[in-house]
Amino acid sequence: MLLLFQLEGCPYCQKVKNALKSMKLECTYLPCELNGKIHPMLEKLGGEDQVPFLVDTDTGKMMYESDDIVEYLEKNYGKK
Repeated sequence: MLLLFQLEGCPYCQKVKNALKSMKLECTYLPCELNGKIHPMLEKLGGEDQVPFLVDTDTGKMMYESDDIVEYLEKNYGKK
């Protein structure tokens, strides 16, 4: 399962969302803010209050940086 902590209007988050959509990957999108505060799971899992943040529960991979996330998705879930 893919989880993406993201912020609406963030161009880096949108880049990852576009990649997920083009690869037709299912993903659960989690807002990085809840009630004006940083999502507690984001800080607990990643240690930073930065988005986008991807969690791949199937592999245990957790990562920041949109370019790195897109590269990871293409390598692991791209054309097969």
